Amino acid sequence: MKKFLYAPLSVCAFLGLSLPAFATNGYFSEGFGTANKSMAGAGVAFPTDAMGTAINPALMAHVGNQITLGVNLFMPDRGFTANTPSSTPAGVPFISPGTYESSNDFFLIPYFGWNKMLDDNRSIGISVGGNGGMNTQYDSAVFGNFAAPGFTSSPTGVDMAQLFVGFNYAQKLDDHNTLGVAPILAVQRIEVTGLQPFTGVSASPDNVTNRGYDYSYGAGIKLGWYGPVNDWLSLGASIQSKTYMTRFDKYRGLLAESGSFDIPPILQAGVAVKPTPAITVAFDVQDLMFSNVKSIHNPNNVQLVPGNIYMGTDNGLGFGWDDMIVYKIGAQWTPTSEWAFRAGYSKGNEVIPGQQGLFNIIAPATVTDHISLGAGWSFDAKNTINLAYIHAFDKSINGSSPNTPFQTGSLEMSQNSVELGWTYKF
Repeated sequence: MKKFLYAPLSVCAFLGLSLPAFATNGYFSEGFGTANKSMAGAGVAFPTDAMGTAINPALMAHVGNQITLGVNLFMPDRGFTANTPSSTPAGVPFISPGTYESSNDFFLIPYFGWNKMLDDNRSIGISVGGNGGMNTQYDSAVFGNFAAPGFTSSPTGVDMAQLFVGFNYAQKLDDHNTLGVAPILAVQRIEVTGLQPFTGVSASPDNVTNRGYDYSYGAGIKLGWYGPVNDWLSLGASIQSKTYMTRFDKYRGLLAESGSFDIPPILQAGVAVKPTPAITVAFDVQDLMFSNVKSIHNPNNVQLVPGNIYMGTDNGLGFGWDDMIVYKIGAQWTPTSEWAFRAGYSKGNEVIPGQQGLFNIIAPATVTDHISLGAGWSFDAKNTINLAYIHAFDKSINGSSPNTPFQTGSLEMSQNSVELGWTYKF
């Protein structure tokens, strides 16, 4: 290997690769279920449908007997720009200057929810959804000049997906308090390609890249409370534990803690207000605690020295992500019993500090602001069709790195998605 790890985008080859996304805050979904998504994910205190398990398990005792299912067409536009280096000393590789756009721009992501009332106060249910479905692929050997010619394969990218299954139980304690609990099972899948130049700084060089698909399994738990105060005010809160996952053994030389990639805990609290019987306004605050997972939070603005080990160790390099606080507001207007119209807006802080920015080029989770619109049509007493459109505004992050003294760059993403859902009451 003639050249080694001094270019601006070196560590990002692995730091960004495991990011799933669809209308994302960090890499978590903006919301769950078409109605909730059309309100920008606000609704921890507002029951809508049988996907409520993913938001607040307590809501399920208030949605009745129903099945809901749907599909999201996710359309991300993402990439990065490598600026022209100010100098090109011998032995210091760099990404060829230019703008790189990922291919594969359309993904279908389904969901399913079922809820059954055991009596007037208790319910059980199942929700199936995900934070995955995004494939990132650059149709070139992005890091080809980091090593001898022909050593690095193409394409460069990842195929990553997550699937969650929540088993819900909710019970009304009285007219003003409902509790819910949902054990969660999760499956993750990942494939990484094109990172051969970075095997030399890994604790497990044979398990960094081009190892095919690997799977990870785990479990966590979600607890929720829903409190209708009166006819016009409701409160709600939920907490989801860290989801403890088995390691990605085939990529134990890539991710911190020998391939560990747990799913961070989440806190969410909110209020729903009905100024009129036909209008509901929901406001939520959500805390995505990425700092609880080393492979996501560990810093990567570290000067890499050939011969030392930086990847795959207990304190191996991570994404350098901060926690994300997201503020969500959504509204629903039901002018008739047949129609509902919805809109929402959410805003979060940047999770990638500027000095970490170039380390996340493969999956640039830069977006912070979303808007959403939607409508529901109940064409009879049992059937409702919901439609949602979600747009994540284009966001760029400029950055540099101690490993890139002569080159800077930026990463960028915007997103659009359209979701169609159907709810059947039985």
